[in-house]
Amino acid sequence: MKSEVNPGMGWFYWALLSAFFAGLTAILAKVGVAGVNSNLATAIRTTVVLVFSWGIALATSKPSAVFELDRRSWIFLTLSGLATGLSWLCYFRALQVGEASRVAPVDKLSVVFVLVFAALFLRESLTWQQWAGGLLIVAGAILLAWH
Repeated sequence: MKSEVNPGMGWFYWALLSAFFAGLTAILAKVGVAGVNSNLATAIRTTVVLVFSWGIALATSKPSAVFELDRRSWIFLTLSGLATGLSWLCYFRALQVGEASRVAPVDKLSVVFVLVFAALFLRESLTWQQWAGGLLIVAGAILLAWH
């Protein structure tokens, strides 16, 4: 599956901002989940994300665009949403019972799963550098989580 990729580095800055906000999320969530049922905390966070993302979507696209999506897009976006929800439920529970500095590195093993899934399901050809980077991420997660 060939993605629409901008050959420039614009994607990198968005990805870096994503990593920054994900890091901030871990700290804010760790403080927020203290003394709260982790599932309730996830529901509150998800509601905020829901309202925020719909606001941005409606401000940046025509409202009828939602009705123009094909069945395949609906199916895969729904499955992605379910996977996100499960990830967040597990992440908040892990933050509730563990240290953020140990939970977050293990959570970042998602990068390794993306590499494997991209190769298997999207038929992306990965370079040795990508595989080596994945192994370094695994090693880093182990080093940071089990200190």
